[in-house]
Amino acid sequence: MEIKTRGNWSSQIGFVAAAAGSAIGLGNIWRFPYIVGRYGGAAFVLVYLAIIIFIGVPIMNSELLIGRKSERNAVGAFKVLAPGTPWFIVGAMGILAGFIILSYYSVVAGWAVAYIFKSGLYMAAGAEHANIFVGHITSTATPVIWHAIFMLMCIGIVAAGIEKGIEKYSKILMPMLVLILLVLIVRSVTLPGAGKGLAFYLKPDFSKLSAEGILAALGQAFFTLSLGMGCMIVYGSYLRKKEDIPINSYYIAGADTLIAFLAGFAIFPAVFAFGLEPGAGPGLTFITLPAVFAAMGPVGHFFGILFFFLLTIAALTSAISLLEVVSAYFIDEAKWNRKKAVWIMGIIIFLLGVPSSLGQGVWSGVKIIGGRDILDSLDFLANNALLPLGGFLLCIFIGWFWGTTKAIEEANIGAKSIKLGTTYSFLIKYVIPIAIFIVFLSSVGVF
Repeated sequence: MEIKTRGNWSSQIGFVAAAAGSAIGLGNIWRFPYIVGRYGGAAFVLVYLAIIIFIGVPIMNSELLIGRKSERNAVGAFKVLAPGTPWFIVGAMGILAGFIILSYYSVVAGWAVAYIFKSGLYMAAGAEHANIFVGHITSTATPVIWHAIFMLMCIGIVAAGIEKGIEKYSKILMPMLVLILLVLIVRSVTLPGAGKGLAFYLKPDFSKLSAEGILAALGQAFFTLSLGMGCMIVYGSYLRKKEDIPINSYYIAGADTLIAFLAGFAIFPAVFAFGLEPGAGPGLTFITLPAVFAAMGPVGHFFGILFFFLLTIAALTSAISLLEVVSAYFIDEAKWNRKKAVWIMGIIIFLLGVPSSLGQGVWSGVKIIGGRDILDSLDFLANNALLPLGGFLLCIFIGWFWGTTKAIEEANIGAKSIKLGTTYSFLIKYVIPIAIFIVFLSSVGVF
C-alpha cells in the first residue's frame, strides 16, 4: 500500500542532518567521552569504530530500507511487509521505547535548558556546584517547568511537518552544534595543562580493553545511533527511491561518531587543566564542567552558556525524532492530522515525564525496578530491554523471515558507490543477532 500524501525530505543534506541529529544526543556529549577514557582511550575507539561499521551501519541500512519500502510508521511498516503476522509487535516495541525515552529525556534536557539561563549563578566563583545541581533537580516545580519548555520546542518543530519542521530546523541546528563544539574545543585544548586531558583521552591503553569494554562499545554503538526505536524506519519512510541508503547510512554513523569523539576534545583537556576528576553522566556535565567554566574567569560564563546551548541542541535533534516516531503511528494508523497527533502525544509524553522529574525530589522514595528511582527505571526498561530486544527481532525478521534478498534489492535502489551484498546478509543473519543478544543478557544482569 503506497501513501501518496506522505511527506518527503526535500534534499539528501536535509535527511542526513535530521537522521544524524536523531543519533546525536545527550549520550554523545557526556557518555561517549567518559567511556573512551575509562576503557583505554584510542584502543577503545578502534573497537568502537569496527562495531559501528560492522553492526551499527547494517542495522541502520535495515531500518531505512524497511521504512522506504513500506512508506509507513514503525508498526505499519511490518504490517505492509508481513501482513497477517505478529511482526508488527517489533515496531510497537520501538514506538513504546521512544515514548518512554522521550518522557524522561525531556526532563534531563530541561536541566540543560535551565543551565543556559542560570549559568551566571551556577558559575559564580566559589559556588557549590554539586549542591546547586542537586537543589535544582530535587525542587518540585522548576524542573517540571523547564521540562515543559523543552517539550514545547519539540512539539513546535514536529508539528510544522517533515520539510518545514524537522528538516528545516535540523539544517539550522546541526551546523550550530558543530560550530559551538569547535569553539569549545579551541578553548579547551589551549588551556594550560590541557595535555594531560588529551593523553587521558587519546593514549591507547590496551590493558583496559577488557570484555567489559568491548560490551560497552557494543552497547554505546547500538544505542547512540537511535536503532531499535523506530526512528530510522520512520525517517526512511520519507525517503525517495533515488536516495542512496548505503552511503547515507555511513554519513549518519560517521557524523554521530565524529561529534561524540569531538566532544571528548571539548571536555577532557578542560577538566584536567583544572585538576578535576572526570566523572560519568550528569555529574560530569552539571557539576564538574560548571566548576571548570567558573575557574576560567570572566570568559567562563560565555563558554558555559555555549556548552549548555550545545547540550540543548543535541537533546532537541534527538527528541524531535522520538516525537515523530510516536506521532507518525497515529498519523498513519488512526488517520489523525499531524498537528493533532503531535500535540496530543506531546502533552501525554510531558505528563509521563512529570513523575521522572518528581522522582528526583518529593517522590525520591518511590523505587520501581531493582531499587531504581522512576527515571532510572524507565531508562532501564527502554534501553536495557526494549531497544536490544527490538534490534534482535529486526535482524531475525530481515535475515530469516522477510529475507535478505528483498532487503538488498530495496537498499540498492539508488545506491551508487556502495551496494549491499553477501557481507550484509551474513552480518544480519548471524553476527549481529548474536552480538545484540550478548549485550541484552549483559544489560539485564545475566553476566
